[in-house]
Parts: sequence; structure tokens; C-alpha cells
Amino acid sequence: MRLKSMIRGLILTLLLAAILVGCDLNSEDENVSSLEEESHVQAVNPDEPGWKVDTSPVTFDWYVNFSWFTTKWGNNEVSNYITDKTGVSINFISPSGNENEKMNTMMASGSLPDFITIGWWEDAAQKIIEQDLVLPLDDLAEEYDPYFFKVADDTKLEWYRQEDGHVYGYPNASSSPEDFERYKDLKPSNQTFLVRKDIYEALGKPDMRTPEGFLNALREAKERFPEVNGEPLIPIGLHEFTSVGNDSIDEYLQSFLAIPKEKNGNVYDRLTDPEYIKWLKTFRKANEMGLLSKDIFIDKRAQMEEKIAQGRYFAMLYQRSDMAAQQLDLYAKDPDKVYIAVDGPANSNLDTPTLPADGISGWTITLISKDVKDPERAIRFLSYLISEEGQKDTFLGKEGVTWHSINGDEHFSPEVLNLLKSDRISFDQKYGAAYTYWMLMDTNKMLEWTHPTAPPLKQLEDWTKGKTVSISEFEGIEPTGTSKEGIAANKIDKEWGRTLPKLLLAKSDEEFDRLFQLFLQKRKDYGYDLVEDYKQNQYEENKRKLNK
Repeated sequence: MRLKSMIRGLILTLLLAAILVGCDLNSEDENVSSLEEESHVQAVNPDEPGWKVDTSPVTFDWYVNFSWFTTKWGNNEVSNYITDKTGVSINFISPSGNENEKMNTMMASGSLPDFITIGWWEDAAQKIIEQDLVLPLDDLAEEYDPYFFKVADDTKLEWYRQEDGHVYGYPNASSSPEDFERYKDLKPSNQTFLVRKDIYEALGKPDMRTPEGFLNALREAKERFPEVNGEPLIPIGLHEFTSVGNDSIDEYLQSFLAIPKEKNGNVYDRLTDPEYIKWLKTFRKANEMGLLSKDIFIDKRAQMEEKIAQGRYFAMLYQRSDMAAQQLDLYAKDPDKVYIAVDGPANSNLDTPTLPADGISGWTITLISKDVKDPERAIRFLSYLISEEGQKDTFLGKEGVTWHSINGDEHFSPEVLNLLKSDRISFDQKYGAAYTYWMLMDTNKMLEWTHPTAPPLKQLEDWTKGKTVSISEFEGIEPTGTSKEGIAANKIDKEWGRTLPKLLLAKSDEEFDRLFQLFLQKRKDYGYDLVEDYKQNQYEENKRKLNK
């Protein structure tokens, strides 16, 4: 194995140095062997955290594949505490522009930073495994830190086990179907339809579940409230458009319309569902009525956050956690000008939305590069982060500094909690707690320490409860990588990314239909049948895994 070769090479180098300086070879050999054996005995104890063996200073480069992530390590209580405890410092790296381009550039170089955190669904996540750019976590753990197997979740390891039998990535925010049943009344979904409270109430709290009600509310909001602090009101806000589509119009809208993911045991083509087509045409009609701002087609997250903080949007089909900081700012200025969650687009039967909860795949996976500067310390640090101790440290911080024990329960100190509820950005900068460093967060474990949600965020959270469903069996069924199915799926996704804005900007329903049929034909030509077969097989395999 490559790791063993590295160790052997290091020992040989040490022995050669001993010869060159005239040391006694036999004595040095015995010392090196003794030290190696002593370290190995300490490290391989499966019941003891491996990170405690060596807490000397080490800095890892950690790439986070999200351009919006700009948080640094150091200069806050949590990161300083973890560094003081483990000796590990982190140099976070995130792309300044397009995430895919950055990943492609790094992959082409054949070298990656020490740690990589990336969305599990992203094509590059599979490619870096296929190209042998990352190391198997199970091999690293067996060699350097068997404690990993004590703290890792077996279900998650099995879920992410590759065809070669190895596990390369570990997820955050992951819940098995059993976890979902256990926590479904406590854990909300992130997907929400939001409206600005004061404007919505001034309009008489219109029912926006139908296409007619939706369009009328947007039109009336624009007519009655054309400006916000001298800037034009944006009737509807969405997540940013990317090369493969738009989360709001794709996944979120389908969830609100309660479009099934399978029918009669077969993976369902949600994209061609009549209810979905009807609502895509509703958004097209909104543009025809002058209700889709040009900004929504070009703005990135930073620009959207700025406009949310200004209250520029009347309504948004948006992930509530992505606007929490701005919501707190709005609440501090005027509690009546915050956003509230209400019933949004619905199907013809006005069925309750089917919003996804945490699934087994989680949100992101974290991997360790083949070029990691210190594989031993890296796997031990990862084990620490996913352990209960690491989770507690990254969420609560240091006892007596950020939290105290009251009647046996852990609570943030009042001043820490107040800042968390009022100014998340300042909280992250000063304290770095509450999963500021979310790369390996366990959102089930978090429930033990979670405090009551701040008022302007609680309503958004509570609205989703009772509407969540487990979708674990559908996760990871999309083909990725360089297989023929993966190549076909990538072409189809990018074709949809080019087609979606054209559909919304179409001059008529007839033009919409022509463009949509053209997309379907291209989808077929690219190999949609291959993709369909792959998804069905993976879906059935997922069900077997979960049943097992």
C-alpha cells in the first residue's frame, strides 16, 4: 500500500541521515524501531482517540467547493480552542468564481488540497475518486486510527462504499430513514416559500397556491409597492441560475407541487409532469406580465443576500437557512418587515408539499487528498470532528467561555446566545460556534444542544414541520463521472441549464412548447434511456441497501 511505502521511505531516510552524521546505526535503528512501535501501539488502540497521540502544530489546506464560503480559521473562540487542543490549524480555500471550473483546474493538475468538502451530488465528487486523487478513509483508519470505526456511523459508511469496497467520503447533515422517523417532528426542511410580512398583510394575505392567485399577488405587490427605499421591488426571488438549472424552479417547485419521485415502483420523470409544466408556464406568464426581474437571472448569492437584507423581494422560493443572517438584520430594524413562510405554489388538488428532510447522503462529503501532507494526522482529525467530542466542540465551543452546564444540560452563555439570535455574521466571527464550521456537522447530535430558535427564524422553521418526507432511496441515483451514463447525464443537465431561462423568457406558451419539445428531443439524443436505466437500477439498489 502507498501509505506503508511512505513510512518505509521515511524510516530509510532517517537511517541514512544517521550514517552520514556518524551515528551508531544499530543504536539509531533500534531507537527508530522502538519509537515507531511505541507510536503504533498508542495509535492503534481502537478505544482511544488517535488525535491525542500527537498534538504538535500542523496546518492543513481545506478546500470548500462553495464560492460563498468565506469563513476563516483562527481569531474566534471555537477554532482557537480546537487548535489549542489538537494542534491542528486550517487554511480554508474556496473558489472565487465558478466552482466547477475551479475543481476541473485542480483535477487537471493531478493534485488536490489536503481536505476537500464538496456536494455529494456534484460530478467532481465522483471524478476525484475515479481518478485516484483521494485516499480511502477505511484504509487510513485501519493503518493510523481505528478509533474512526468507533465514531463513524456504519450506515453512512455502507452508503458511501464504492465498487472497489472502499469509502472515500464522509457526509455531514446525514440521516438514515430510521433517523428521519425518530426526529421528523423536530427537524424541519430548508425549502420554503417566503413573503415580506408587511406587504403580504397589506395585500390581504392572498392565497398564492394557484397560478391565478400567485400571479395576482405578484402583480398587486408591484403595483402598490413599486419601490423599496428608492429601489425597484422584485416581485419574486429565486436561487441563482447555474449551468445546470435553478434549485428553486427545479427541485423546490417540484417539492411544493408534491410531484412523486416514483410511480408503481419506477423512478418518475418529474420534469414532464403536467402539474410542473403548468407552473413553469405560470412563471413564463409572470415574465410576460413584467413580474420577473432581470436581476434574478444574473444575480449570484452575494447580490441576492444584499437584496434580501434590503427587503427588495416581495416573495421568494428559497432555502430559509441561506437567508437567516439577513432575516435577523431585518428583524432588528423592523419586525414587521421580515419574511414569513406561507403556503406557496401547489398542485391542482392543493395537496400538502412534500419537502425533503435530511437524507442518508447528507449535504456535503469530506475527502482526504492522496497528496495530504500528513495522512496520519488528517484521518485522526477527521475522526475527532465526527466524534461526539468534536461535534460538541464545533457546536458549543469551550466550557466556561461559550457555554456552561446548568442542571446537567449544556447551554450557551447568555451573551453568546444573544449574539447568535441577533447577528449571525458577528457571532461566527467572534465565537465560531453553532457549526460555523459545518463540514462534518451531525444535525441529529445537534438536537441535544439546540436552543429555542430566534423568533424571526422560528416561524420559517415551524411552517415546514409536518410537511417533510424521507427521500434517502432516491439519493445518488443520478449518474456522474466518466461512465457513458455519467457523460450523458452531464450533457442533459447542461442542456436543461441552457433551456430553462429560455422557457421562462418565451414570448408565448406556443414558443414554450416548441422549446420544451426541442429539449426533450436533445435529451433523448444525448442518451436519456441510458440515464433512466441507471437511475432505476440505483434506486432499486438503494432500497436494498436501506432494507439491509
